[in-house]
Amino acid sequence: MSKQNTLNGSFSLKGKGLHTGLNLTVTFNPAEENHGYKIQRIDLPDQPIIEAVAENVIDTQRGTVLAKGNARCSTVEHAMAALYAHGVDNVFIQVDGPEFPILDGSAELYVKEIQRVGLREQTAPKDAFIITKKMEFRDEDTGACITLLPDEEFSITSMISFPSKVLNSQFATLDSMEAFDQEIAAARTFVFVREIEPLLMAGLIKGGDLDNAIVIYEHQTTQDKLDKLCQLTHAEHHNANELGYIQHKPLVWENEPARHKLLDIIGDMALIGRPIKGRIIATRPGHTINNKFARMMRKEIRKHEIQAPNADLNKEPVLDVKQIRSLMPHRYPMQLVDKVLEITDKHIIAVKNVTSNEPFFQGHFPQEPVMPGVLLIEAMTQAGGLYVLNKMDVPEHWSTYILKIENVRFRQKVVPGDTLVFKVEPLTPLSHGIITMQGFAFVGENCVAEATVTAQIVKNI
Repeated sequence: MSKQNTLNGSFSLKGKGLHTGLNLTVTFNPAEENHGYKIQRIDLPDQPIIEAVAENVIDTQRGTVLAKGNARCSTVEHAMAALYAHGVDNVFIQVDGPEFPILDGSAELYVKEIQRVGLREQTAPKDAFIITKKMEFRDEDTGACITLLPDEEFSITSMISFPSKVLNSQFATLDSMEAFDQEIAAARTFVFVREIEPLLMAGLIKGGDLDNAIVIYEHQTTQDKLDKLCQLTHAEHHNANELGYIQHKPLVWENEPARHKLLDIIGDMALIGRPIKGRIIATRPGHTINNKFARMMRKEIRKHEIQAPNADLNKEPVLDVKQIRSLMPHRYPMQLVDKVLEITDKHIIAVKNVTSNEPFFQGHFPQEPVMPGVLLIEAMTQAGGLYVLNKMDVPEHWSTYILKIENVRFRQKVVPGDTLVFKVEPLTPLSHGIITMQGFAFVGENCVAEATVTAQIVKNI
């Protein structure tokens, strides 16, 4: 299992804010395990801290705005994308104003600094959420849609469409985060000329210019009106008859806008607070639908807080019922493990098929058969016992006894027809014949029971 990462050192970046025009400094610091992303407004009294999670997003009009109480911080998505793409799990960010500096409108400068200071691996595991089924969020009003599909790693396809002569339809794909630096990081934010005046009237983009954004001129206007907009944004004179892109630096890629939208998706998905293994297909994405989808994902993760192992129930078992009997003394009606699918140094995955002929259903309960919780814990412990006995030279000379059961939770009924999948992991090494294990029981994708069991391995007399 991969481990969490933090930065190997601190770094700071300075620049003006896109919306406020203020001169700002943002500093990224290493953080302890399970810290996540947190932002501190060091310019405010009491220096409040904002947790960078989807529920704390309060505005998505022209960027992602996080808040806690009266403390706000906007334009965080480019930094979040760079951190997420580089596998940074824990970072403490300090900023001296209400937004991060826009820099060049991309994530490139963040990437360079992350590369410079490097990462430090931590002890805690990086617990990725594995997508096992199709998920979708659709906005019927805008036509925007985000679909999430199973995949081996986190990958994205972004498709954009605008009623524009210059920028109509584009798409961009990132199949691996390893390609983020070369294919996505330098993609700059963009704005249409028709949007500039309303944004200025709303008190936004005070720091916007041709050094930090691509301006798209797609509907011809009068020279006087265009000159006025150029003056307001401190841009050079532009011929009103020439439609196209207006910027100091040429396009990095022909589909740079689509790549920037993909960058924004990564930054907004970083606010889920947990790495994802799955493919996102985003149609007409924007910060609003990105945030709604991230919130939905956080609810889904909480619902499946403990994720079922990706076990193929049809594959050849590593231990069948006969081999299990050679390791354990249990027999009918107390043998509660039918087969073992996987044994590694880290865990064991075992299966129990619950049939209507189980003897305990005669009394528990005749009219509504439910597998007793104590037998769920027993079956889980038997799986743990197989984990230990499989490593013994002469396993038939040893027996496993429960010493202590803690942190027991029953989440869902187990009934005839269910297939139980157990995942048991050692929390301590076997020492003086004693081991502590954490066990989970699943039916489908749902965790139905969990417990921490301390057991003793005793040699038979």
